[in-house]
Amino acid sequence: MGMFVNPDNSAFQVALNSEIYVDKTGMLEYTNKVINTLQGYICNSRPRRFGKSVTANMLAAYYSKGCDSREMFSTLKISESIGFEKNINKYDVIHIDIQWCIEPAGGSENVVSYITEKTICELREYYPNELSEKIKSLPEALSVINSMNGTKFIIIIDEWDIIIRDKANNKKVQEEYINFLRAMFKGVEPTKYIGLAYLTGILPIKKLKTQSALNNFKQYTMLNPGPLAEYIGFTEEEVKKLCDRYERDFHKVKKWYDGYQLGKYHIYNPNAVVSLMMEGEFRSYWSETDSYRIIVPLINMDFDGLKSAIIEMLAGGSVETDVTSFQNDTVNFEDKDDILTYLIHLGYLAYDQKKEMAFVPNEEIREELFRYSKAIQRGYITRWNKL
Repeated sequence: MGMFVNPDNSAFQVALNSEIYVDKTGMLEYTNKVINTLQGYICNSRPRRFGKSVTANMLAAYYSKGCDSREMFSTLKISESIGFEKNINKYDVIHIDIQWCIEPAGGSENVVSYITEKTICELREYYPNELSEKIKSLPEALSVINSMNGTKFIIIIDEWDIIIRDKANNKKVQEEYINFLRAMFKGVEPTKYIGLAYLTGILPIKKLKTQSALNNFKQYTMLNPGPLAEYIGFTEEEVKKLCDRYERDFHKVKKWYDGYQLGKYHIYNPNAVVSLMMEGEFRSYWSETDSYRIIVPLINMDFDGLKSAIIEMLAGGSVETDVTSFQNDTVNFEDKDDILTYLIHLGYLAYDQKKEMAFVPNEEIREELFRYSKAIQRGYITRWNKL
């Protein structure tokens, strides 16, 4: 087993060791179904604290040849699936957390070269006869291995969009990163060596003016969760069971943490629900993240109608929102709809697909947004006109 190639299952074991673990392994039924198909390229974006890393760790633990996870998954939902034995620990897995890589790489500008060098080095331990020292490209390395022995890889990238978000104004770094992803996943050759690709982050895949750099990915988001809706957060039934177990008032929990209507499911923020169950205090748990740094500049942007839209939603109303023009980055904001769409992806707003309206989903988020607006009023952000 390696750091990136064929990891063990210890990261997912940490989730299973926790006092509260809600079984989301049913998602593996879907990924098993789409392996080695055109639908096997998945970008599943969701807000902070909605279980992105736990899901990525689950996928790695289930598919990786670097461990034996049968006992780990034997009591979980996926064990009841017909495809359980067929796929468990059968694949060479490459699992990369982009956010973690930034520090050892020495900065975002070195992430691509760091990942490439480390992953090829680990691959040579498994395939010393296939990979010569001349090979310096990761896509080429995967292609060579496949051409010589037919190996298919599962590639999991956690926090795939951190460079898009944190290096929004550095076009050179962004272009190098997008080109790396394009070489890994786009075109005929990657279909030969990739069995499944799973990207997760906050943003959907970045759009370009002409076309998406990775338009072969199926994108499942807070706007369009598709078949992954019930796995993006806790469902209402799952929350009810937790309320019974911990003797919490479900109706109050619903008021505070419900509001995300994804397909036929009411979805709750897992971090908030777990924190409430463990601590017993109804409050906003979003303030424990670094979201303040992100949200204040957004609601402070001087777009016509933005401030009034925020006020209307804080008062319990809904605002018509065009979610189609947002470029899935944090630079190209053209109008208030782009800001509101980004806030939907961040989880600060919910979206009614049928009515095409954005709204504040619950009391937790309302409290956060009130807190930010009060901070602005006190003068922390001087560009905001007092509400």
